[in-house]
Amino acid sequence: MQVSLTATGGLERRLEVAVPAERIASEVEQRLKRISRTARLKGFRPGKAPFTVIRRQFGEQVHAEVVNDLMRSSYADALNQEKLTPAAGPRIEPINVGPGSDLRYAAVFEVLPEVRVRPTGEMSIERPVAAVTDADIDAMIESMRRQRPIFTAVDRAVRDTDRVTVDYQGRIDGAPVKSVQGENVAFIVGARRVMTELDEGVKGALSGESRTVTVRFPAEHADPALAGREVEVQLAVRKVEEMSLPAIDEEFMNHFGVTEGGIDALRAEVRASMEREMAQAVRQRMRAAVIDALVRDNVIEVPRALVEEQIHELQREAARRMGIKDPGHSHAHHAAFEEPARRRVALGLIVSEIIRSANLKADRQRVQSRLDEIAASYPNSDEVRRTYLQSVEAMRQIEATVLEDQVIDWVLERASVVERASSFSELTGFAHSSEAPK
Repeated sequence: MQVSLTATGGLERRLEVAVPAERIASEVEQRLKRISRTARLKGFRPGKAPFTVIRRQFGEQVHAEVVNDLMRSSYADALNQEKLTPAAGPRIEPINVGPGSDLRYAAVFEVLPEVRVRPTGEMSIERPVAAVTDADIDAMIESMRRQRPIFTAVDRAVRDTDRVTVDYQGRIDGAPVKSVQGENVAFIVGARRVMTELDEGVKGALSGESRTVTVRFPAEHADPALAGREVEVQLAVRKVEEMSLPAIDEEFMNHFGVTEGGIDALRAEVRASMEREMAQAVRQRMRAAVIDALVRDNVIEVPRALVEEQIHELQREAARRMGIKDPGHSHAHHAAFEEPARRRVALGLIVSEIIRSANLKADRQRVQSRLDEIAASYPNSDEVRRTYLQSVEAMRQIEATVLEDQVIDWVLERASVVERASSFSELTGFAHSSEAPK
């Protein structure tokens, strides 16, 4: 077998391979002989057809099969000979595949780049430091009260934070629109859970009052009959209810799992929960900082084939988030995912190199803990656990996640970590509000 290797630019390589005609002819001959022992041809007993007939009947098909098999095996042999690691499958370009001559073809592919990770000791990572304050706890308990509002019917005009119950009927050019109608539909005014025109349209109305508002549906609306259209909506206000927040009493605390110890126990439970959330947020910030630093400090050329794979994966993820069952119908723009895909590929190559050079192995205890966390999030946790354990691919994904966490820890142990003062609100995005109903 003759092999010729050419670098065609960047990471792309062109591997030309020649397999002697004698090797092909020998393999074709052997396969035809095996066929001749059992072949059933009209006019001949099984296995008794002349070899010339066998060759005429099966020769072309067998030659094609041999060429295909030899391309596959010789390509693998050529990669080993040249010590190449392809990033993805090759593009095969046949040069000469006809009978009676050497098999010649070219395999065009990209190789994985050489990755040399800069010493992580030179890396500076910021660690946010914060404490949960009494004010944070007060604000969180207020938020918990907001989760269980009390609504009381009132005889006054509708205002923000009220819950209104309405009947409505939409019309276009006077004709009723079946998809824009409802009875006893309740919503909280100002919560932005209905179209703005409806939200504004009920303000100042009294129970029993009817109003008409004009709603313009967005051009990208899922219903083509409504997309970009103006719809006249007739509203009938059936009920107006004022919102208030519950007292922090025994019933309230029981709902959140605090059955004894009173307000002090509730505050202690809230503090512990907030500290867990904050610790997780700190971990996520530091993880993001490590990833940013690894990609920033280790600029590498990435194979186009791997970038394309990641672009398609990102498109599928975007389609799932938008509720598109068939990703093929997603219109997510290819170019929008180019940079995130490149970043994913680069990070994957860098992480793989750290795992290899540091000889990291997936910690079995961490894998088990991660599996337990996943299973615990389902009501049928035992069944979910068994399903994961029986799936090689699912367990491989868990191990990959654990290994990536171990890489983050490995980097943090060696990097320079600088502390920065922060707060619970900054770390978690939890906003203190002074507009809570009393």
